[in-house]
Amino acid sequence: MKVLIADQINQKGIEELEEVAEVVARTDITPEELVDDIKDFDAIVVRSRTKVTREVIEAAPSLKIIARAGVGVDNVDVEAATERGIMVVNAPESTSITVAEHTMGLVLSMSRKIAIADNSVKEGKWEKSRFMGMELNSKTLGIVGMGRIGSQVVIRAKAFGMDIMVYDPYITPEAAAELGVEVVDLETLLVNADVITIHVPLTPETKYLISKPQFKIMKENAIIVNCARGGIIKEDDLYDALTQNEIGGAALDVFETEPPKESPLLQLDNVVLTPHIAASTSEAQRDAAIIVAKEIKKVFQGESPKNVINMPVMDPETFQLIKPFFGLAEKLGKFLIQTAQGNINELDITYCGELAEIQKHDIITRMILQEVLNPILTEPVNLVNAPGVAKNRGIIITEGKRSDSKGYKNLISIKMKADNNEVSVEGVFDKEPKIVMINNYQVDVETKGTMVIVCYKDIPGIIGSIGTKLGEHDINIAKMQVGRQQPGGEAVMVLKVDQNVSRDVEDDIKALAHVYDAVSVNL
Repeated sequence: MKVLIADQINQKGIEELEEVAEVVARTDITPEELVDDIKDFDAIVVRSRTKVTREVIEAAPSLKIIARAGVGVDNVDVEAATERGIMVVNAPESTSITVAEHTMGLVLSMSRKIAIADNSVKEGKWEKSRFMGMELNSKTLGIVGMGRIGSQVVIRAKAFGMDIMVYDPYITPEAAAELGVEVVDLETLLVNADVITIHVPLTPETKYLISKPQFKIMKENAIIVNCARGGIIKEDDLYDALTQNEIGGAALDVFETEPPKESPLLQLDNVVLTPHIAASTSEAQRDAAIIVAKEIKKVFQGESPKNVINMPVMDPETFQLIKPFFGLAEKLGKFLIQTAQGNINELDITYCGELAEIQKHDIITRMILQEVLNPILTEPVNLVNAPGVAKNRGIIITEGKRSDSKGYKNLISIKMKADNNEVSVEGVFDKEPKIVMINNYQVDVETKGTMVIVCYKDIPGIIGSIGTKLGEHDINIAKMQVGRQQPGGEAVMVLKVDQNVSRDVEDDIKALAHVYDAVSVNL
């Protein structure tokens, strides 16, 4: 077996690989050389410099695994690798402690005004009275997002004697009790926290999660820290809050635009800024190298690695049978997480028709779970770890088969139970994925773009009032589907719209007479 080290990694990782393979380090390899030479290798290790493109993958008949010694895989064509049955792995846990420590460093820098005091002394000044600080002991830390990094921040904050509040709609009571944290809603956290740290992924739901309304309810001396992703905090609103003394300070390692050359935040004293270095320590780079080296060793030894970004290797015949349903599984998973109210507790998945004859449904189930879990967690969920992550979050998964597929060749039926609602959805694959049933109401919905799903009483005028309300918000309706079981009873309407629909619009629709519920879904 041969492994190509295409970017600089820690020597510990190389030593780990040398136990099972011939290791060739060519950290200055050009894209052209990589295409020419990759045919000789069974594995490749990269960081950020080297791009593993479709061209590279198609030139690699022996390649079994692509390892990214870090968290992201933006420089790897995962789709092309999946098509060739090549595993893509990374090292998501390598940076948890490093980012948590950087978070605490920023908290200390802000609470004790270390950065601006340092600048002052270097300018020849001695302004002791200017830099009155704040103790962390007995202060309240509010953590938004409780994945690997958030959990590590809890451990470190407790050492400083801080009380901890957590906002994470998906944390289980058992996990919260084990960590010794108080779970609250976002508003309660923002009102009460002296220090707020962000540890959630950037998604449509978390985009500008912290903006003007949130700053308005924070304490005047509150400090906010973001080592997660730029765009979760709206920087223009943060600037206003800082200059108008609505909050005490901010510390950012990530920005909406990087580098933030034109940002007005650069001019403020009550801000500490670092250049996206929260994950940059020698220990994190060492751990990343060792983690991916061990993943490669597992593959070479016929074992299953745990940090697989794409699907595990399978025989070509099974892959061809399952591949058409990947898109349907993805869409159904996205639909479920966006319609769930609170924690998802149970998923009952039934495979019908032709799908019932395929033995390996496990891969499709894992793909559904991957799409359900990824939007709510900072660490990547993949086809290998999805069942374990679901189990840790208390989600009960049931799988079944049924020969009857309601007249379709194939059908996936899913019933979801969440804290505050239950949703059932059925989908088929016929050239394209389609949703054909929502909450036992028959529909025919293409799984693209934005849709608004409204549950209402089937009486004259309701459909018109819903359309009017969308029009008031300048939202154009492209298509409409209505499903009902009997006239005058409960009905479901699915509206394909041209614009994204905010929660305020959803609330306005739900406030209409005879409307029971409304939710928007982006597929």
